[in-house]
Amino acid sequence: MSPPLVETAPACVLAVYAHPDDPEIACGGTLARWARAGAEVHVLLCTRGEKGSVDPKVKGGELARRRAAEVAEAATVLGLAGHEQLRIADGELDNTSELRRQIVTTIRRVRPEAIVCPDPTAVFFGNRYFNHHDHREVGWATLDAVAPAASNPHYFPNAGPVHRVSTVYLSATLEPDAWVDIGETIDVKVDALACHKTQLDDASEWFRGFVRERAEEAGRTAGVTYAEGFRRLTFDG
Repeated sequence: MSPPLVETAPACVLAVYAHPDDPEIACGGTLARWARAGAEVHVLLCTRGEKGSVDPKVKGGELARRRAAEVAEAATVLGLAGHEQLRIADGELDNTSELRRQIVTTIRRVRPEAIVCPDPTAVFFGNRYFNHHDHREVGWATLDAVAPAASNPHYFPNAGPVHRVSTVYLSATLEPDAWVDIGETIDVKVDALACHKTQLDDASEWFRGFVRERAEEAGRTAGVTYAEGFRRLTFDG
C-alpha cells in the first residue's frame, strides 16, 4: 500500500517556525505547491535570527536586518500571502504564555485551515544531530496555541475571535505519516533557500545538492521523485 499523499491544498495555511530560514528548509516545497494551487499561505517567524552566524565579528543587529530582508525575498519566491517576525532573541525562545498569546493572535487573525510547524517530540536524529532548543519550543507553543487556546474564548480573550484549526502538519518528524509531492516545486524550494545568503555563503552549491537528496529520500518513501514528509494531526468538527 502506497503512503498517503496530501493531494488537496488547504484554503489557508499558517507555518510557524523559529528562525528565518526554517520554513524553507522544513517545508518550502509544500508551501510553494500549496500557494501555486491557490492557497493563502502565511509564515510566522518567532526570532530575529541575530545569532545565526559563527563569525565573532558579525554584529547581531546588522545580521538580523540582513536576515529580515532575506525572509522577504524568500517569501516572494515561495509565493506567500504574508510573513511576519515576532523578533524574540535567538536561543531565548520558550513556550511561555506570552509566546502562545502571540501565536494565538496570529491564528485568530489569519484563520488558517492548516498549521505547519516543527515536531517538538523529534529530538535525536541519529548520533550526530539533536533538535535545536528553539525548534522544540516553537513546536510545543504552536500545538498549545492550536488546542485548546485558539478555539477557546476563555484563552486570551483579547486576541480576536476564536478559530478552530482543522489540521496540523508536523515537519522534521521521526514519525511521518503523510507526504506532499514537491516534484513541481523542488526548484522553488531550492531558490527560496538560496535567498538566505547569510546562512549559505560558499556552501550554496553543496547545500542545493543536499536539499535535493533529502527530498529524494522522502520521495522514495512516498513513491514520487521529490517529497516532504509530515506527521499529520486532524481535528474533527
